[in-house]
Amino acid sequence: MAKIHPFKAVRPTRDKVNLVASRSYQSYTSFERDSRMDYNPYSFLHIVNPGYKYHKEISGEERYKLVRNRYLEFKEDEIFMQEDSSCYYIYKIVNREQESFCGIIAAASAEDYHNDIIKKHEDTLQHRESTFKEYLKTVGFNAEPVLLTYPDNDSISKIISETVGARAEYEFTTTNRDTHYLWKIENQKSIHEIQEAFSSIETIYIADGHHRSASSYLLSQDLKENNPEHSGDEAYNFFMSYLIPESDLKIYEFNRLVKDLNGLSKEEFLIKLDEWFRIENRGPEVYRPSKPHHFSMYIDDEFYSLYLRKTTYEFTDALEELDAQILYKTVLKPILGIEDLRTDTRIEYSHGKNGIVMVKSEVDNGEYKVGFGLFPASVEQVKKIADQGLKMPPKSTYIEPKLRSGITIYEF
Repeated sequence: MAKIHPFKAVRPTRDKVNLVASRSYQSYTSFERDSRMDYNPYSFLHIVNPGYKYHKEISGEERYKLVRNRYLEFKEDEIFMQEDSSCYYIYKIVNREQESFCGIIAAASAEDYHNDIIKKHEDTLQHRESTFKEYLKTVGFNAEPVLLTYPDNDSISKIISETVGARAEYEFTTTNRDTHYLWKIENQKSIHEIQEAFSSIETIYIADGHHRSASSYLLSQDLKENNPEHSGDEAYNFFMSYLIPESDLKIYEFNRLVKDLNGLSKEEFLIKLDEWFRIENRGPEVYRPSKPHHFSMYIDDEFYSLYLRKTTYEFTDALEELDAQILYKTVLKPILGIEDLRTDTRIEYSHGKNGIVMVKSEVDNGEYKVGFGLFPASVEQVKKIADQGLKMPPKSTYIEPKLRSGITIYEF
């Protein structure tokens, strides 16, 4: 059963948290990163981008050591503080659309990941796992939780509800108008109740953070082998996670943009599509798919609806029912010649929060020939694929909430 532990977080002081917290490093353009670092000496970006101080791009082991140095400086300058005792944390995000996400920040078990109690639905790349493991080993901390989801649980919900009625440790709003709240759970009765509640849950699922989970497991094995007194309770046996109930998870689609028709004319392309889909020209009016196995397509200033011919396509398992897989098997690979969705430069992705209008705009700009709109996967689909030990194609889901780095930090 799931092993979820409290931990002694390192976290920003109350007056600095809104300045420290940042989006994930990769989500910024280089211009955005430099602008924030120019005017905010407290941004967590100064830790993860240490080359900024020397006006130089730094990578590999040299960068990892500098990340460690910047982190220690933040602690020495009392920008960060460390808890005296182990806690759980309730973390709530209310976004600009007034959607609310509320869950528990805790330490999840790397062994549970290995034993498939924490289940995955995406493939990971071995070189990325190893690279991030070495990064973690050198810097000694993790500052961005893995997003996990669990079946709605009345006991956990009750504790969360009681906790958020009190004053929050943190309350701050970011420039994109998301408001963040953090509460501590430090009384032993509530800590025990949370552990007991999770110990009755057979399976939890990775929503976002597959590579971080895999790297944390590799790190636990490395440090275990080099510790003759290994007990299983060491901090390296766990990784920081944000656990939210399934009802709080928001899944958007990733739409597809393709640069050419693989040598086909538009008419030839439509004829090949007809084998798999009922096709209707919707004209210039924006068309969005309204249910699974329906797709929208935009090409030459017109939208088309594509309805899968279920008498032609065979649903053999949960993966084959996923719209991202259906589009790959019927269109992207056999007709457009896109074999590898990770590396082929002819395909690009736009997440569903951008909307189908973004797809139209990119095709109208002339960089892409055709765009496809998908219906988002459900939580149940994601779980079924994970339960069957299958893996989704890349960019199948865009999942919220997106977490800020540096609000709680887990030291190994």
